[in-house]
Amino acid sequence: MPSVGSAASRPSSEDASPRANWRRSALPWAERVPTPQTLTRFLARAQEAVGLRGQVTVLLTSDSAMRDLNRRFRGKNKPTDVLSFPSADLVQNQEKGDLAISVETARRQATEQGHALTCELKVLILHGVLHLAGHDHETDTGEMQRRERSLRARLGLPPGLIERTSSPTLSQKTRKDGATSESASQRVGKSARSRKP
Repeated sequence: MPSVGSAASRPSSEDASPRANWRRSALPWAERVPTPQTLTRFLARAQEAVGLRGQVTVLLTSDSAMRDLNRRFRGKNKPTDVLSFPSADLVQNQEKGDLAISVETARRQATEQGHALTCELKVLILHGVLHLAGHDHETDTGEMQRRERSLRARLGLPPGLIERTSSPTLSQKTRKDGATSESASQRVGKSARSRKP
């Protein structure tokens, strides 16, 4: 069964504890973190659509935590939107891996794209699940982009991360933290497969 959780080490806030605070949020509806149940249902749909069986865990966290993960596992000292951590080969039959998603980055990207945070989180989950299934848009010849486009249409999602980076107007937007809105989601390499975030 897939599961969605938030970083436990953060103070109680909208991003740190979506289960506890989603109803009390002062944020407008479009910027609220959806319930874990909503994201868990979508994760199951995405896994089914991709054909990825097994446990996938999603961590919703902060830009700061994502910067740390990105630095430790990819050598890039900047926050990113989604990271995929495939499971070690020894547990591949039961566990497929973990996804880490920055709610802060997802919220900014949702605003840039003109849709709700829930929608952006679903786009990021689908992208991450495709990476866990072995797809890699940086090394293939467009297979992942075509598959993601088809699955997004089937799941009712807007343009995804790969299309955004191929559009010069979208990929050149710069945020206050100095990072660009390019897709920084990556499949973490084999050396980190057995380590979980």
